[in-house]
Amino acid sequence: MITMIVGVITVVGLLVTRMPDGRLPALPATLDLPEGAVAQAITLGPGWIGVVTTDSRMMIFTPDGKFRQELTIQPQNSPSVP
Repeated sequence: MITMIVGVITVVGLLVTRMPDGRLPALPATLDLPEGAVAQAITLGPGWIGVVTTDSRMMIFTPDGKFRQELTIQPQNSPSVP
């Protein structure tokens, strides 16, 4: 019984001290995607924002929303299943 109580206190303590404070990262008001591009996923890195589109491209933007780079994502060849 004592072990369970200590375990619960430990878990609660870790959750309280390790959880983020709830602040969201600063994002620009808009990101201008090329004509016809539809965002599928967004990721944040140190000093950049990445937007993956439904047509297998990734657009890299600066934290203030300026376009920086475009990458084409090549689909992985999956082995054929008999």
